[in-house]
Amino acid sequence: MDETEFWEIVDSTREAAGGDPEDHAELLVERLLGYDPESVLDFARHFEARYNRAYRWDLWGAAWVLLGGASDDAFDFFRCWLIGQGREVFEGALHDPDALADLLDDFDEELDGDGEELGYAADEAYEQLTGLVAPDLGILPAPPEPAGTPVDFEDDASMERRYPKLWGRFMTD
Repeated sequence: MDETEFWEIVDSTREAAGGDPEDHAELLVERLLGYDPESVLDFARHFEARYNRAYRWDLWGAAWVLLGGASDDAFDFFRCWLIGQGREVFEGALHDPDALADLLDDFDEELDGDGEELGYAADEAYEQLTGLVAPDLGILPAPPEPAGTPVDFEDDASMERRYPKLWGRFMTD
Protein backbone atom coordinates (compact mmCIF):
# COMPACT_ATOMS: atom_id res chain seq x y z
CA MET A 1 0.00 0.00 0.00
CA ASP A 2 1.44 3.35 -0.99
CA GLU A 3 0.89 6.76 0.59
CA THR A 4 -1.76 7.76 -1.96
CA GLU A 5 -3.85 4.69 -1.20
CA PHE A 6 -3.42 5.26 2.55
CA TRP A 7 -4.81 8.79 2.27
CA GLU A 8 -7.62 7.66 -0.06
CA ILE A 9 -8.76 5.13 2.55
CA VAL A 10 -8.59 7.76 5.31
CA ASP A 11 -10.51 10.31 3.23
CA SER A 12 -13.23 8.01 1.92
CA THR A 13 -13.99 6.50 5.31
CA ARG A 14 -14.04 9.95 7.00
CA GLU A 15 -16.44 11.29 4.38
CA ALA A 16 -18.69 8.22 4.73
CA ALA A 17 -18.71 8.75 8.52
CA GLY A 18 -19.77 12.37 8.17
CA GLY A 19 -16.74 13.40 10.22
CA ASP A 20 -17.71 11.44 13.36
CA PRO A 21 -14.43 9.93 14.67
CA GLU A 22 -16.04 6.81 16.19
CA ASP A 23 -18.01 6.05 13.02
CA HIS A 24 -14.87 6.81 11.04
CA ALA A 25 -12.93 4.18 13.01
CA GLU A 26 -15.66 1.57 12.48
CA LEU A 27 -15.77 2.25 8.73
CA LEU A 28 -11.98 2.17 8.59
CA VAL A 29 -11.92 -1.30 10.18
CA GLU A 30 -14.60 -2.49 7.74
CA ARG A 31 -12.63 -1.14 4.78
CA LEU A 32 -9.35 -2.66 5.96
CA LEU A 33 -11.04 -6.07 6.31
CA GLY A 34 -11.19 -6.07 2.50
CA TYR A 35 -7.39 -6.13 2.31
CA ASP A 36 -4.87 -8.89 2.94
CA PRO A 37 -3.10 -8.83 6.32
CA GLU A 38 0.17 -7.45 4.92
CA SER A 39 -1.67 -4.49 3.35
CA VAL A 40 -3.33 -3.82 6.70
CA LEU A 41 0.13 -3.75 8.29
CA ASP A 42 1.26 -1.35 5.54
CA PHE A 43 -1.67 0.91 6.45
CA ALA A 44 -0.65 0.67 10.12
CA ARG A 45 2.94 1.65 9.23
CA HIS A 46 1.72 4.71 7.31
CA PHE A 47 -0.52 5.68 10.22
CA GLU A 48 2.17 5.16 12.87
CA ALA A 49 4.79 7.09 10.88
CA ARG A 50 2.46 10.09 10.65
CA TYR A 51 1.46 9.74 14.30
CA ASN A 52 5.15 9.91 15.26
CA ARG A 53 5.81 12.84 12.91
CA ALA A 54 3.09 14.80 14.67
CA TYR A 55 4.74 14.39 18.09
CA ARG A 56 5.82 18.02 18.22
CA TRP A 57 5.55 20.77 20.81
CA ASP A 58 4.14 23.32 18.35
CA LEU A 59 1.35 20.95 17.35
CA TRP A 60 0.64 20.13 20.99
CA GLY A 61 0.24 23.86 21.60
CA ALA A 62 -2.28 24.07 18.78
CA ALA A 63 -4.17 21.10 20.24
CA TRP A 64 -4.11 22.84 23.62
CA VAL A 65 -5.82 25.90 22.15
CA LEU A 66 -8.34 23.89 20.13
CA LEU A 67 -9.29 21.62 23.01
CA GLY A 68 -9.00 24.12 25.83
CA GLY A 69 -6.18 22.02 27.29
CA ALA A 70 -4.54 18.76 26.24
CA SER A 71 -3.03 16.12 28.53
CA ASP A 72 -0.55 13.55 27.21
CA ASP A 73 -3.40 11.18 26.36
CA ALA A 74 -5.51 13.94 24.83
CA PHE A 75 -2.60 14.91 22.58
CA ASP A 76 -2.12 11.27 21.55
CA PHE A 77 -5.79 11.04 20.59
CA PHE A 78 -5.61 14.45 18.88
CA ARG A 79 -2.78 13.21 16.64
CA CYS A 80 -4.91 10.21 15.61
CA TRP A 81 -7.81 12.56 14.89
CA LEU A 82 -5.54 14.88 12.90
CA ILE A 83 -4.45 12.01 10.65
CA GLY A 84 -8.12 11.19 10.21
CA GLN A 85 -8.74 14.68 8.84
CA GLY A 86 -6.80 13.76 5.70
CA ARG A 87 -3.59 14.70 4.00
CA GLU A 88 -4.31 18.39 3.37
CA VAL A 89 -5.24 19.16 6.99
CA PHE A 90 -2.52 16.92 8.42
CA GLU A 91 0.31 18.28 6.27
CA GLY A 92 -0.98 21.84 6.62
CA ALA A 93 -0.98 21.51 10.41
CA LEU A 94 2.55 20.14 10.43
CA HIS A 95 3.68 22.98 8.19
CA ASP A 96 1.97 25.62 10.36
CA PRO A 97 -0.06 24.47 13.37
CA ASP A 98 -1.80 27.86 13.61
CA ALA A 99 -3.17 27.22 10.10
CA LEU A 100 -5.62 24.75 11.65
CA ALA A 101 -7.81 27.80 12.25
CA ASP A 102 -8.19 28.06 8.46
CA LEU A 103 -8.00 24.34 7.61
CA LEU A 104 -10.88 23.23 9.84
CA ASP A 105 -14.34 24.19 8.63
CA ASP A 106 -16.10 23.31 11.84
CA PHE A 107 -14.73 22.13 15.15
CA ASP A 108 -16.97 20.74 17.87
CA GLU A 109 -14.79 20.15 20.93
CA GLU A 110 -17.31 17.58 22.18
CA LEU A 111 -16.88 15.49 19.01
CA ASP A 112 -13.69 16.58 17.28
CA GLY A 113 -10.09 16.34 18.35
CA ASP A 114 -10.30 12.81 19.79
CA GLY A 115 -9.53 10.05 17.33
CA GLU A 116 -8.41 7.40 19.81
CA GLU A 117 -10.32 4.65 18.01
CA LEU A 118 -8.70 5.55 14.68
CA GLY A 119 -5.37 4.62 16.22
CA TYR A 120 -6.59 1.07 16.85
CA ALA A 121 -8.39 0.46 13.54
CA ALA A 122 -5.55 -1.31 11.71
CA ASP A 123 -4.74 -3.48 14.74
CA GLU A 124 -8.39 -4.45 15.06
CA ALA A 125 -8.68 -5.29 11.35
CA TYR A 126 -5.48 -7.34 11.44
CA GLU A 127 -6.69 -9.28 14.46
CA GLN A 128 -10.06 -9.98 12.81
CA LEU A 129 -8.34 -11.15 9.61
CA THR A 130 -5.72 -13.36 11.22
CA GLY A 131 -6.81 -14.12 14.77
CA LEU A 132 -3.42 -12.77 15.85
CA VAL A 133 -2.20 -9.59 17.49
CA ALA A 134 -0.45 -7.37 14.96
CA PRO A 135 3.32 -7.82 15.01
CA ASP A 136 5.83 -5.05 15.59
CA LEU A 137 5.67 -2.71 12.60
CA GLY A 138 9.43 -2.32 12.37
CA ILE A 139 9.42 1.47 12.45
CA LEU A 140 11.20 3.68 14.92
CA PRO A 141 9.09 4.78 17.87
CA ALA A 142 8.46 8.43 18.60
CA PRO A 143 11.18 10.06 20.70
CA PRO A 144 10.57 10.27 24.45
CA GLU A 145 9.94 14.03 24.20
CA PRO A 146 8.10 15.96 21.48
CA ALA A 147 10.25 17.53 18.76
CA GLY A 148 10.96 21.25 18.84
CA THR A 149 10.93 23.86 21.55
CA PRO A 150 8.68 23.22 24.58
CA VAL A 151 5.58 25.39 24.79
CA ASP A 152 4.34 26.95 28.04
CA PHE A 153 0.65 26.07 27.76
CA GLU A 154 -0.22 28.07 30.87
CA ASP A 155 1.13 31.38 29.51
CA ASP A 156 -1.94 32.80 27.76
CA ALA A 157 -0.11 35.81 26.31
CA SER A 158 2.58 33.61 24.81
CA MET A 159 0.02 31.15 23.44
CA GLU A 160 -1.98 33.99 21.87
CA ARG A 161 1.18 35.33 20.19
CA ARG A 162 2.25 31.90 18.99
CA TYR A 163 -1.22 30.86 17.71
CA PRO A 164 -2.98 34.12 16.81
CA LYS A 165 -5.50 32.59 14.38
CA LEU A 166 -6.39 29.64 16.57
CA TRP A 167 -6.56 31.85 19.65
CA GLY A 168 -8.81 34.35 17.89
CA ARG A 169 -11.15 31.65 16.63
CA PHE A 170 -11.30 29.27 19.59
CA MET A 171 -10.30 31.15 22.74
CA THR A 172 -12.37 34.31 22.52
CA ASP A 173 -15.39 34.47 24.77
